[in-house]
Amino acid sequence: METTTIIGYVALVAAIFFGITFGEGQLNFDLIMNFVSLPSILITVGGTCFALLASIPFKYFKKMPKHFKMVFTKDRKDPYEYVEIITELSKEARKKGLLALEDKAYTFEDEFLRESVLLIVDAIEPDKLKMWFDQKLDLIARRNEEELKIYDQGAAFGPAFGMLGTLIGLINMLKSMNLENGAEFLGESMSVALITTFYGSVLANAFFLPMANKLETVQQHEMLIKELIAEGVISIKEGENPRYIQEKLLNYIEQRKEKEETEELVENI
Repeated sequence: METTTIIGYVALVAAIFFGITFGEGQLNFDLIMNFVSLPSILITVGGTCFALLASIPFKYFKKMPKHFKMVFTKDRKDPYEYVEIITELSKEARKKGLLALEDKAYTFEDEFLRESVLLIVDAIEPDKLKMWFDQKLDLIARRNEEELKIYDQGAAFGPAFGMLGTLIGLINMLKSMNLENGAEFLGESMSVALITTFYGSVLANAFFLPMANKLETVQQHEMLIKELIAEGVISIKEGENPRYIQEKLLNYIEQRKEKEETEELVENI
């Protein structure tokens, strides 16, 4: 399990719960009922889900359980381990030829690695192999981008429907106001109207945005592994020195890390 993600979500829920129930120097669990409103849940959560359903193909919704598994399961794929695997494959190919890699390919659990190694066993020219990898990686990148739209759009729809619910509550409150009800009625009605804004903010900042950021990180790691495999397999096909392949892939990992750190630094400025 990805402990940091679990700890983050548990701490987030605990912080919100504590903020709601702590009043006058002590915990008051009765205060939690002030934030429970079925119509508000229907408007905010239901509205967000239905808007997503209307704007995004359903096939991406079916992948959400897979996304949760990716986010909450610790990734065991080590890029340096893949460098070692590819280096060993290049040594084997140099000694016994490319056909000797066919049997080893079927022992790999990684489907992309297995498929890539089997490609170089066949008599495919390096240029065509590069073209195949470019198309494959581009397709995966576009698919990842499409899958992230669920969470990016959800983070936008949540607060929007929260505000819509608040407007509905305010309109109903103003329509039913009269001089006999007084300030007590006004305060109660206003609190009900604002609950939807609360739900929308929680939906965006406690679910959709963290999921989007974590899933993007996982996808970037997956792309790094696949790019390493593609680069390594093409190098084996071209008959490059195993030592050179190893150094090239290690440098590629370091360059990617530096690039990600630079991009993160720029975003934080």
